[in-house]
Amino acid sequence: MDAAMVDRLSDGEGWALLRSLPPYDEHASLTLQGRLRDAGYDADLVAAAMTQSRLRSRGVEKFGEFAAGMLFTADGLEQSTRLAIAARHAHRYAAAGVRDVYDLGCGLGADAMAFAGLDLTVHAVDADAATARVAAVNLRHWPSARVTHARAEDVLLPQGEGRRHLGLWLDPARRVSGVADVRGRTRRVFSLDAISPSWSQVLAFADDVPATGAKLSPSFPHGSVPRGAEAQWTSWYGEVLECAVWWGPLVATAGRTAAVCTETSTTVVTESDAADGALPPALGSVHEVSEWLYEPDRAVIRAGLTGALVAAVDGAELAPGVGYVTSAGSRDLPWARRFRVVEAMPLSTKHLARWLRDHGHDRLTIKKRGVTVDADALRRQLKMTGRGRGGSEATLVLTRIGGSQVALVVTPA
Repeated sequence: MDAAMVDRLSDGEGWALLRSLPPYDEHASLTLQGRLRDAGYDADLVAAAMTQSRLRSRGVEKFGEFAAGMLFTADGLEQSTRLAIAARHAHRYAAAGVRDVYDLGCGLGADAMAFAGLDLTVHAVDADAATARVAAVNLRHWPSARVTHARAEDVLLPQGEGRRHLGLWLDPARRVSGVADVRGRTRRVFSLDAISPSWSQVLAFADDVPATGAKLSPSFPHGSVPRGAEAQWTSWYGEVLECAVWWGPLVATAGRTAAVCTETSTTVVTESDAADGALPPALGSVHEVSEWLYEPDRAVIRAGLTGALVAAVDGAELAPGVGYVTSAGSRDLPWARRFRVVEAMPLSTKHLARWLRDHGHDRLTIKKRGVTVDADALRRQLKMTGRGRGGSEATLVLTRIGGSQVALVVTPA
């Protein structure tokens, strides 16, 4: 969608057409498009409106009721911050006394909406002309927000007294331009030097303005966390969405942290939650597995904070880096799942098949980490195709202990 089409959709006939559309129905979309063209609407405008209807229906998951009055692009929706997470970002700035936020790389305007919702003055900037116009439509309800089409690197920041309550929020582009697949999604980049603005430019912004935050990929390397900054990996119902790096007054806890979020709760795990250099060694063999197995939230694993789980349950990690922790004690944690270990054995297809058959299992849920086993191939080898023959389902954890692949049969607690 180009800037001209954004203008057509956001004004007059286009906006009226959007408001008249029924809830999106994939099966009825072609018929509806035909009726709209027969009614005299331009074919390009109809196609763009139907695309917006489809994206709005998808956007409800991230934006709730706001989605019905927003414009989207496919890439922008996929990359945009979930509104509940954007609100967490905004509260950092408000709590730090920031009044004016420059949102550099604003995309569709999700974070800018959250900033404006807390009565902060928002200067939203995006390098793509069409995206900037989309953001302007989405921010139209907040007089304190304005949108500019410009590169982050070219923005002139306030000087002197204007910096007293200034904050920066950067969301560097992590995709290259151009269509990469049949669904129109562009290719991701993973190098910190390939994002735009680059990581070195982000660091320069943070040196210039103390209250700076940046939204980065969950693959952000631990070794790149700046001294004194906070890098927080955030998950939403177990899905890791981002790693946000915070500087200066926006830092809550320096170092690596993990925020485990749902609609009703947020739990933050920090490096200080791990035992101070006293973590027990990983297991030496499968025979050392205890009664309980714990799986930390993925944000905790991404942040490299499995040691906090080891300390919390007085347990041991099965192998370095796999994330699974075993313990003789039972404890409920909001940021980890607990399983009872039914059986622990070296991974042998023959022995595993016999054990499953003897215990009446004919279906499998397979969880794996730290192994290269193909789960579907293993099901076929075990003759566990998921069809069911009157037996029961088993949960199988495939991982490593002491350099060897192991299979743990578990039940959720």
